[in-house]
Amino acid sequence: MPDTRSSASRPPKLQADAPIPAGTRKLKVAVLVSGRGSNLQALIDACAIPDFPAEISLVLSNVAGAYGLERARLAGIPSGVIDHRGFAGREPFELALHAALVESGAELVCLAGFMRLLTDAFVELWRDRLINIHPSLLPAFRGLHVHERVIAAGARFSGCTVHFVRPAMDAGPIIVQAVVPVHAHDDADRLAARVLAEEHRIYPLALRLIAEGRTRIEEECVIIAGARAPSLAMTNPAPPDA
Repeated sequence: MPDTRSSASRPPKLQADAPIPAGTRKLKVAVLVSGRGSNLQALIDACAIPDFPAEISLVLSNVAGAYGLERARLAGIPSGVIDHRGFAGREPFELALHAALVESGAELVCLAGFMRLLTDAFVELWRDRLINIHPSLLPAFRGLHVHERVIAAGARFSGCTVHFVRPAMDAGPIIVQAVVPVHAHDDADRLAARVLAEEHRIYPLALRLIAEGRTRIEEECVIIAGARAPSLAMTNPAPPDA
């Protein structure tokens, strides 16, 4: 089915190579949630810092009872519910979602536990303006039940990834990753808790990098101006002299 959204309703383009000077306007961000919204809270806390270069203009959920909506209310952020069950298919649902995002002035959309698969048309409409966080070191362990699968595979490290969204599930140019060691007696809950703590750290970092105009995409890889990699490697299990 062809995309019926007009070019006039397309989201504004980001100025990838134009850093936002201190004291000028902040990047307008919308956040999509379906549940408790702990990553939303990390973004809310970051945006509350006076010199943070982004602000949340809207929080939307497809679930009326999602606690993420309460987090938005407590922070004084406009929010709303667009229940996918009230639409005859994914396209009309996404048309309503898109219209609300455009009306809010959002320049970037953050998925924070949004449990709906988005169509290729929606993803392409928001191409390079739609980011997601996933609890693994992508491209490894895409999809669901990540922590159980990491442990079952005997992996020594796991982690989390913030990436630009592409039509394929959990795919797209990687912005930031954090590495978490897998402990010998981990279960999925213990590993998930350690990974989640890193998610709360790297999602605001990725948003800052984008809002400061430091990211650009070349051949589906993210180039970050002024970035430096850590100098130390990690080994698991740790060597005896560590």
